[in-house]
Amino acid sequence: MHSLTKILFVETKLLLREKWPLLFVFGLPLGLLLAFGAQPGSGKPSADLGGQSGAEYIAAIGVGIALTALGLQMLPSVLANYRERGILRRLGVTPVPPAALLVAQVILNIISAVIVFAVLIVVGDLAFGTPAPQRFPEFLAAAILAMASLFAIGLLIAAVAPSARAAYGIGLSLFFPSLFFGGVYIPREAMPSVLRHIGDFTPLGAGLKALRDAWMGLSPQPEHLVIMAAYAVVAGTAAARFFRWE
Repeated sequence: MHSLTKILFVETKLLLREKWPLLFVFGLPLGLLLAFGAQPGSGKPSADLGGQSGAEYIAAIGVGIALTALGLQMLPSVLANYRERGILRRLGVTPVPPAALLVAQVILNIISAVIVFAVLIVVGDLAFGTPAPQRFPEFLAAAILAMASLFAIGLLIAAVAPSARAAYGIGLSLFFPSLFFGGVYIPREAMPSVLRHIGDFTPLGAGLKALRDAWMGLSPQPEHLVIMAAYAVVAGTAAARFFRWE
């Protein structure tokens, strides 16, 4: 536990030095909320958004952007970079187990996601009067499953990518389609039924639908929770099977 705490402290310091990733993960969702939430009528429920207000919708997709950036970009790129530079291999001959670095990275990304959640909920409430998620336990369960599924895919990318550049490229190739099918570019309600059904079977699509439902006081649909859990189990198992320390 002491080794994990020290590694987590060091990794936090390294993360705080990376200005652009932090700006993207934290600044972009908040900037979108402030920009779109300030538009007239953004606080009123909209039939085009399934009864959700524009500000609530932007806050929800901000959560999706942050989770996708953390899971598909930052997590696999950092771990693949550590393996490529031999850091994981060198940890193998020290008292600190290499697995502690993986755990620290996952914890750090979870903390980052929680901070984004809290900032978007609080700022949305204070600035635009958007209520906090009405079914908070269901919202929390959906958030945990969304993180688990996307982070498990990120670990799988790190496991199979031959280099940090390859990990970044694989993550990027999944990042933009995930946002599209998740309903970030086009509201889910405005999508053709075929695209909407495809999105339901993606981790971000299922996650955002569950998060939005819980936010509005509806029970998330069980199939969306099952889909996220399946991604987490399958991708996580594959990542553990194929991960290379050097």
